[in-house]
Amino acid sequence: YAEEFSLTPVASHLAGLLGQDVRLEKNWLDGVNVGAGEVVLCENVRFNTGEKKDDDALSQQMAKLCDIYVMDAFGTAHRAQASTHGVAKYAPVACAGPLLSGELEALGKALDNPARPMVAIVGGSKVSTKLTVLESLSKIVDQLIVGGGIANTFIAAAGHNVGKSLYEADLIDTCKKLTASAQEEGRSIPVPSDVVCAKEFAETADATLMATGDVQDDDMIFDIGPDSAAELAEIIKNAGTIVWNGPVGVFEFDQFGEGTKAIAMAIAESKGFSIAGGGDTLAAVSKYNISDDVSYISTGGGAFLEFLEGKKLPAVVMLESRA
Repeated sequence: YAEEFSLTPVASHLAGLLGQDVRLEKNWLDGVNVGAGEVVLCENVRFNTGEKKDDDALSQQMAKLCDIYVMDAFGTAHRAQASTHGVAKYAPVACAGPLLSGELEALGKALDNPARPMVAIVGGSKVSTKLTVLESLSKIVDQLIVGGGIANTFIAAAGHNVGKSLYEADLIDTCKKLTASAQEEGRSIPVPSDVVCAKEFAETADATLMATGDVQDDDMIFDIGPDSAAELAEIIKNAGTIVWNGPVGVFEFDQFGEGTKAIAMAIAESKGFSIAGGGDTLAAVSKYNISDDVSYISTGGGAFLEFLEGKKLPAVVMLESRA
């Protein structure tokens, strides 16, 4: 038990939403006394030994507490743990909650039979962490837009200098292959034609706009330029389906946020079905105030990525086997 991970604030927020007291039960594994109409919140499952290991005995103990087990945490559906997976094996009835169902429906709509053209925007610092996503999406989308450190590696793969920018030299060949195979199939992974650079990574850094081919050895690329942003915005506005995971620049600093802002506004204006997921993406959605204009905002980070990779989510597989 650690006070900092206690669900106390969740209990008080839930009480406010329900307009009634919510009791937080610290020791609940051996059973809880609940009066008629009473709401009890069980303390953080991570405090239980065996939770992360999907321990069978713990899963059975949890299952004995309920008549119905509802799994509604899409954000942890990619983890096979006692409270997300094991308990579903043994509960008398196991089902998906409205959030989990909504997530799967939205992701299914975006990936299984997407309205064309389909565009995916994948940003982030490293190709290595999103390589499987890039490979999977490059086979199904019409255009794959890359941003952030990922785009820098693609820029380097196109033969340009990226200076001191964050990029992965060992994945240049991989990026070349992805670009070539996309082109062979009539798809594209556009590389920015202009970029916004600085000499240092700081909130006060001076931003300099330049053509992608003019980057110097001491430059760091922190955003796409206005020409690239306008070109990508046009692609997005005409898309039938848009999947967005990751910003295209260091949008936390306003001078490097124009590219991400342009992408966000294009998604907001698009008539296509749009789905956004991942922590940084949601921060951008919030910053540019477009949450009402995105068709679906996913609550999952890792689960969202694994679904995009085409992986089966353990919690979902378990629920399907019980259906």
